[in-house]
Amino acid sequence: RPPRTSRRRATANLLDCARQCGVGEGSATVDEQLEAAVEPVSEVVSEDEARRGERLSKKRMAYSFPTFFALLNAGLVLTAVALVLFKTPNHLAFGGTTGFAILLNAAVPALPVSAYMWILNVVLVLLGLAFLDRKAVLWSAFASFALSGYTSLFEWLFPVTSSITGDLWLDVCFAVLLPAVGSAIVFDIGASTGGTDILAMILRKHTDIEIGKALFAVDVAVVVAAIGLFGARVGLYCVLALIGKTFVVDGFIESIRQRKVCQVICSHPRDVEEFIVKKLGRTATVTFGWGAYSGRRQTILTSVLSRREAMKLRLFVRAQDPGAFITITSSSEIVGRGFRGVN
Repeated sequence: RPPRTSRRRATANLLDCARQCGVGEGSATVDEQLEAAVEPVSEVVSEDEARRGERLSKKRMAYSFPTFFALLNAGLVLTAVALVLFKTPNHLAFGGTTGFAILLNAAVPALPVSAYMWILNVVLVLLGLAFLDRKAVLWSAFASFALSGYTSLFEWLFPVTSSITGDLWLDVCFAVLLPAVGSAIVFDIGASTGGTDILAMILRKHTDIEIGKALFAVDVAVVVAAIGLFGARVGLYCVLALIGKTFVVDGFIESIRQRKVCQVICSHPRDVEEFIVKKLGRTATVTFGWGAYSGRRQTILTSVLSRREAMKLRLFVRAQDPGAFITITSSSEIVGRGFRGVN
C-alpha cells in the first residue's frame, strides 16, 4: 500500500481538479472532469478569423501553381549551373543522366554534354510514356527537358572548358552543394528533376526491385566508369561526391521541412490558446499534469509551428508570464492537416 501522505495528496489533487471543473465529488470520472475543463477556443473566434485560419491551413499544405512552377525551375537552374560550371570541366560524373552525359561526352566528344542529356532524357521519357500513366510522367518529362534546355543555355552563355577556380576540391564541393540545394527544393514541392527518376517509377511499378539499391547501383557504375576514363584522382573525387550528395540532399530537405514542436506550461493558458488559434492560425492540444513538487494541476499546451511562429509564441508567452516553462524541439516529419507532409 502507498504511504498515507501519498494517498492524501492524490485524493486532494482529484478533488482540486473536480472543484476547478465545477463537478461534484463522485459525480464523474477523472477523464470527464479533465475534459470538462477544456473550453474550446472556437467559441471566441470570429467568422473572419476562422476563414483566415482555413486559408492559411490550405496554403501551408500545398504551393500555388505559380510558386510551384517557380521553385521547380529554380531547382533545375541550380542543377544546370553546377553541371556546366563545375561537373563538366572537371569530368565529375557521379550518377544520374548528367553522369552518363559526361561519360558519353568524354568517350565521343563530337557532341556537347547538353546534347547527350537531350538524347538520354528523350529515351527515358518515351519509356515513361510506354510503361507509365501519362499524368504520372508529365512533370518528370517537363523537368527532364527543362534541365536539358537550361544546360544548353548555360553552355552557350558560359563556354567553360576547364576549372573556373583551379581547385578541384572546391569544384567538387560546389558540384555537390548546388544540385543538392536544387534537388531539396524540387523534392520539397513534391516534384523531381526527371531523368533517372522516370526509370525509378518504371521499376517501382513493374518489378520488385528495391528502387534505392537499383539507382545506387547505377550511380556506382557511373563512378566506376569515371575511374576508368579519367583516372584514379578524378574517379575518387567522384566517389566522395557520390557519398556526400546523399547526406547533403537529406540535410537540406530536413532543413526545409523542419518544424518546431512547442510545449507551454504557464499561468494563463487560455490567453496562449487564443494567441495560437487567432494570431498564428494554428491549433494546439491541451493536456493536464501535476507538478511533482507542488502537486498542483498544470495545463500543458502542445502545438507544431514554423520557426517564425515558434519565435512569436515564445515572445508572447514570456511577455504574459515570465515564469512560464517552454520546451521547443525540432522535427522534419510532420504529417497532418496544415502541413505538406500529408501529401
